[in-house]
Amino acid sequence: MTNASSPIELVTVPCLRDNYAFLVHNHATGDTALIDAPEATPIAATLAQRGWKLTDILLTHHHDDHVDGLATLRGGARVIGASADAHRLPPLDLAVAEGDLLHICGQTTHVIDVSGHTVGHIAFHMPDAALAFTGDSLMALGCGRLFEGSPAQMWKSLLKLRALSGETQICSGHEYTESNARFATSLDPANAALKLRVRAIEQTRAAGKPTVPSGLEEERQTNPFLRADDATLKAHLGLQQVPDEEVFAQIRASKDKF
Repeated sequence: MTNASSPIELVTVPCLRDNYAFLVHNHATGDTALIDAPEATPIAATLAQRGWKLTDILLTHHHDDHVDGLATLRGGARVIGASADAHRLPPLDLAVAEGDLLHICGQTTHVIDVSGHTVGHIAFHMPDAALAFTGDSLMALGCGRLFEGSPAQMWKSLLKLRALSGETQICSGHEYTESNARFATSLDPANAALKLRVRAIEQTRAAGKPTVPSGLEEERQTNPFLRADDATLKAHLGLQQVPDEEVFAQIRASKDKF
């Protein structure tokens, strides 16, 4: 993905069975960043094909399917991850926390704490490039399972991400979109925007293409995990008087059993 007015190029790299890594390259500076390292071979092949060399590797969280390729790929690249997760991440060159500002590929990059899937999970937001790397927090039509954090933590994290510019492209860590779409439709069958999106997802996957990144504005309209405070959805679920974070908790629990 490229923007004619920007020197930044984004490449989505399929890894393992259903993971994604992301490469960000600045054609003006030659810098290249990798976000998450699930598997070395496809990432190394993509770099070699384009003649790019890694300058930075950003890690969203400690799970093996996001870091296992790091040792092979790191070379002289600067490895960046959460200070709160440093004890279980591979060795970091720079430990960061929410509110820190980084300069990655010529882009001012904001660190956001998005705990919930894990405690210490972070996202990286490049506002000028309209990119957010959300790992297993906000996902296309979904959110990560709560392995460590509470529903309240995840809801707070999702609200932070929902508040970003609607033009933001959400670069999430897995190809779960078809199953997420089936679940979303079960909750919100009358949502016209969701119906259109489901058809587009089916066409995209039939063509063998990734469904991520996804646009944040579309997520706002169709992702039930971002809509736990939406009056229409709450009414459809019969939860009009239930606090938003409890609605989110019920949606997440329903997805776990779906």
